[in-house]
Amino acid sequence: MSGAAPPPGAWAVALAVARRPQLWLVAVAALFRLARPGWWRRWPLLPIPAPGYLHLRVVTAYGGDGSQKLLPGDVVAYLEWCRRR
Repeated sequence: MSGAAPPPGAWAVALAVARRPQLWLVAVAALFRLARPGWWRRWPLLPIPAPGYLHLRVVTAYGGDGSQKLLPGDVVAYLEWCRRR
């Protein structure tokens, strides 16, 4: 059983968040909040959003067909916004 490939730009986003320890807990909380229901029963055993949900968010954020890379600055700005709430 193989897992889905991470969306384009995911590693750059992870690196950008890793450089900001003040966002680590916010990022983990966001992952669990956005994780697909029953994530622990499907491979990969990680609390990640469903691929369809990620695709929808990329299309609504950047337009086009959803193939745009996630921009680390956008994700960091979102996590900082979550932290202030």
